[in-house]
Amino acid sequence: MTPLPRPLVLLSALSFVSASLAAQLPRDLDAYVTRVMHDFEVPGVAIAIVQDGRVLLAKGYGVRKLGEPAPVDERTLFGIASNTKAFTATALGILVEEGKLRWDAPVIDYLPGFAMYDPFVTRELTIRDLLVHRSGLGLGAGDLLWWPTSTYDRKEVARRLRYIKPATSFRSAYAYDNVLYLVAGQVIETVSGQSWEDFVQSRILARVGMTGSTVRHSSAAAGGAGGGGGGGNVATPHAPIDGKVRPIAPFTSDNTNPAGGINSSATDIAKWMIVQLDSGRLAGGSDRLFSQNTARNLWSVVTPIRPGTPPAELAALKASFAGYGLGFFLRDYRGYKVVWHTGGLPGYVSRISLIPDRKLGIAVLTNQESGEAFEAISWRLLDHFLGAPATDWDAAYRVVKARGDSATAAEEKRAVAKRDTASRPSLPLEKYAGTYRDAWYGDVTIGLETGKLVLRFSHTPSLTGDLEHFQYDTFIARWRDRELRADAYVIFALKPDGSIDQVKMAAVSPATDFSFDFQDLLLVPQSPP
Repeated sequence: MTPLPRPLVLLSALSFVSASLAAQLPRDLDAYVTRVMHDFEVPGVAIAIVQDGRVLLAKGYGVRKLGEPAPVDERTLFGIASNTKAFTATALGILVEEGKLRWDAPVIDYLPGFAMYDPFVTRELTIRDLLVHRSGLGLGAGDLLWWPTSTYDRKEVARRLRYIKPATSFRSAYAYDNVLYLVAGQVIETVSGQSWEDFVQSRILARVGMTGSTVRHSSAAAGGAGGGGGGGNVATPHAPIDGKVRPIAPFTSDNTNPAGGINSSATDIAKWMIVQLDSGRLAGGSDRLFSQNTARNLWSVVTPIRPGTPPAELAALKASFAGYGLGFFLRDYRGYKVVWHTGGLPGYVSRISLIPDRKLGIAVLTNQESGEAFEAISWRLLDHFLGAPATDWDAAYRVVKARGDSATAAEEKRAVAKRDTASRPSLPLEKYAGTYRDAWYGDVTIGLETGKLVLRFSHTPSLTGDLEHFQYDTFIARWRDRELRADAYVIFALKPDGSIDQVKMAAVSPATDFSFDFQDLLLVPQSPP
């Protein structure tokens, strides 16, 4: 592990904050943020705080890239990932106000070719349903169609939804998805005549004044160029690879922009939070981005979520209610309604929290995959502004993370301990080679190359892995792109005659991101070796 040097974090803290407003901030804020960054190995953080229509803080800490001196400042761009979903929901709300859409009209009224696996769901799924994670799809279902970067375009990803079997009945349960936000993007394009990117850039970002923000994943790799742009002031994504935090390649596919493509800064996110907290009123007060009715729709629970019980160290986070609205999560905290969302991409994680009754908004953007860091900063700031008793959230999350890491390591160890090392594959290696097809993903090939089996996802170049025998007819795909951190079991089932009947997959580590939805694949042989 490579801890960040504390002086580097302190010296590179740049901000926009007036002396009078600074008095409202926690006195130890800089020291606290520095400690969190050190403890969770986060190279760079940007924080925005707004209240009563004013920016209390827009500030950067640390560096854009480990090993380089360029600092994070209030205009540094970060991928905000699923915090983009609120922009997509807002775009639909604008079109509803213009009479071009109805929240509760079926999607097929606007996209006649749209289909889900169940014909009933195809007929009944509404525009509202696209946003609220209750379609019946399982957690992250279909994400392998676009993640890692695939050759499928946005329309083809949406078309293949018809082949994904539901995990639950329609509208009966919450399960987070990304793919239906791609469909929402298609709806916006169809009814507005503009691409999702052009609509959000011109009808939302430009009007809010978010002139530095961009609407494409690819613009992060291009230094912020295209549709606004940070002029090269872009944070580099980082992640722990083999136990050491280092820079990683940014996600650059624009297929999923409606679900997570926006790159933004503390300065711009502050403007967004002010508009949201003022129910759509733009700066100056004479014009609106959206109406109060749209604001109520965005912030009303549609899909209830059963509140969980947090670990003892986080007991203060116990919620009385939780749910999902339109592009936002909702919950209570210390007697207040919280409208919030998080975002996660390779190397970027973030959180936006709004307290409508206090006209308070807090955003924490980071360039390392430590959810604990943005949580520890967010809750510390919320407690301060709500007048709550002080909690050392940094210490609490360190304990929780250590326990979680230990549990993950123990589970991985147990799997290895149960392995029958004396077992051998039932078939000669060449008999496992061939083409296998999943109904919703497509083809996966296995070839024998220099005496070893190699698995390739036909539409996902980075999902190329060497198959290592685990036990019996189970192998492990060790992806050649080690930044994926998603090695997977490949489990062959045989027919009575010894030929291969089907292949299933499952993530090796319980810490694997849910978007690697290997468990939903059912691969059937298409050709003999």
